[in-house]
Amino acid sequence: MWTVIKFDKKNLALLKKDFSIKLGKDVEFYSPKIQLKRFLKKKILVREISLLNDYLLCFHKDFCRRSVLNSLKYCRGLKYFLSDFLTSQKEIENFIYKCKKNENKNGYIASSFFEHKKNGNHEFISGPFTNFIFSILKENKLSIYGIMGNYNITVSKNSNYFRTV
Repeated sequence: MWTVIKFDKKNLALLKKDFSIKLGKDVEFYSPKIQLKRFLKKKILVREISLLNDYLLCFHKDFCRRSVLNSLKYCRGLKYFLSDFLTSQKEIENFIYKCKKNENKNGYIASSFFEHKKNGNHEFISGPFTNFIFSILKENKLSIYGIMGNYNITVSKNSNYFRTV
């Protein structure tokens, strides 16, 4: 049974330790992450960002029992459990499946996870057009065709050169 937890970022290690002590070794945590690369002053800055910010997905077979949740309510680092996670199990599992399917070999979410909106604004995050904004006109399996000012551009769909604004 999956649950969604809001946690204190400073005390994540304590939270995981407390859960492992109270629930045993069969507790599983999942937090999808993306890796942002940005070109700044002739250097590439790499940042790791959690896709869910200060939320964490946690799996244990006993989460369907209220007594288990009540015993975990005061663990260090835990702010609260999101309510109604019992009715949203299918959606949570679909989200986790989509995240794991789009992870690269290093465990980060690839750009194929994000659906690019046609006519939406996107920003280049590396390369010669860093911080320039463009709009998508059309796309195919390999490329995205867009417009940036008066210029038509083509960008590889599998690249991490841009992000949605």
